[in-house]
Amino acid sequence: MATVALAHPAPTAEGTTLPQNVEAEAAMLGAMMIDNRLADELIDKLVPEHFYEPVHGRIFAAIKTLRGNDMLATPVTLKPMFEADEGMKELGGPAYLAQLTGSGAGLIGARQFAQQIYDLAMLRSLVTVGRTLVERAMDTSEEVNPRAQIEAAEEELFKVAADGGNENTVKSFAQATTAAVKMAERALNSGGHLSGITTGLDSVNSKIGGMHHSDLMILAGRPGMGKTSLATNIAFNAARRWMRDMEDGIEPERSVGAKVAFFSLEMSADQLATRILAEQSRISSEALRMGKISRAEFGQLAAAAAELEKLPLFIDDTAGLSISALHTRMRRLQRRQNNQIGLVVVDYLQLLSGSGRGSNDNRVQEISEISRGLKTLAKDLNVPVLALSQLSRAVEQREDKRPQLSDLRESGSIEQDADMVWFVYREDYYTAAKEPKRPVEGDDAKIFEDHAKWASDMERVYGLAELIVAKQRHGATGKVTLKFEPEITRFSDLAVERY
Repeated sequence: MATVALAHPAPTAEGTTLPQNVEAEAAMLGAMMIDNRLADELIDKLVPEHFYEPVHGRIFAAIKTLRGNDMLATPVTLKPMFEADEGMKELGGPAYLAQLTGSGAGLIGARQFAQQIYDLAMLRSLVTVGRTLVERAMDTSEEVNPRAQIEAAEEELFKVAADGGNENTVKSFAQATTAAVKMAERALNSGGHLSGITTGLDSVNSKIGGMHHSDLMILAGRPGMGKTSLATNIAFNAARRWMRDMEDGIEPERSVGAKVAFFSLEMSADQLATRILAEQSRISSEALRMGKISRAEFGQLAAAAAELEKLPLFIDDTAGLSISALHTRMRRLQRRQNNQIGLVVVDYLQLLSGSGRGSNDNRVQEISEISRGLKTLAKDLNVPVLALSQLSRAVEQREDKRPQLSDLRESGSIEQDADMVWFVYREDYYTAAKEPKRPVEGDDAKIFEDHAKWASDMERVYGLAELIVAKQRHGATGKVTLKFEPEITRFSDLAVERY
């Protein structure tokens, strides 16, 4: 290969040279211009920023542009694009392009050169992250938050690790069909209707087929509808199924249960644990909090606690998390659990914050950033993410209080990003609020009649809840009727005779 005159790489502050191989860069670019078929193969493996020599990065970008327009990329076709390039002038002008193709030696090892260029770029990124980390750590001003620095460093390290992650995203049809057949086999082995993670509710599983990998599911409802209770029930059911499957010797990949990460931005970990214990011991959560339980009930509580000691349900109750901090904490937990976390629950979406880069007044834009971030988390980790969401007050102003997609508060892109949208609705909540005057002896018949009618309506709807599937990419929409026990905050399948 002809000799190329390159600027010497600048040493670091410590006097050492950053990891680089400009000769490999030159050889690969020369090979790409000699054989454009090779260029087509390599242009998606790298980006211009991966090149240490800036001129090489610009040449690579120009080759990519020409090939994207189905044009030949040779020294001749590239020459007009570099006539005014100052960096190229330092290397002898556009004639440098011809020097790169002076030898065909790069044709043999072009793919290996591409991998080395990528690896060296990652090492340089690590040096940058390390330098930044040291500089921040040396700052001892009062505003410094060490934990925030650690999370920021983890985020930067993840970006380095994720860089180039698209290299193998193109799958052959054979690979895609293999994944589809495995999903169908899982559904068959579970007894049908279930190809994803179980919700623990057979009627819901039958409707949605379980919670699928990489899906973002939004569970929304007005305050008092029980959305946190339902999310807690689902998280517990999935974690308990995983625990039992492992005890039964079922392989992790064949289990329809999951280890669960629960990010509770509203309730503390002990409040969530109290709810779960109340559900399992069938003791009122209010009675538990007030200590109004008998010795026998305490025995039930202790037995339930002992059974659930090894439940793979991990609760993070840090308030005021940003979407990037949630990503960092989730990836950290995933590493600690050997990549076995199979379900993420976030309660609730509006309590997360965005990056803060946009206007503080544009809440809709911030919510859109958060919903996109949750969808990205689901795809990156290949797990279902169940995020709770508030609904706007528009629901209360309608005669029919059943939620609609348009009621998603500050919706922005929530509806668009979600693979499924569920609404939880309890008619008995609204019926109870409409109780007329209680009749007393001496009242006229109309008061007795009105209260009797209300009591009849209340009996008809008491303890019933609707899970409305308003959007589903994988199947039909519709609703599922569930039983709800408010004393122990438990949702369960409705007995057939209640339909």
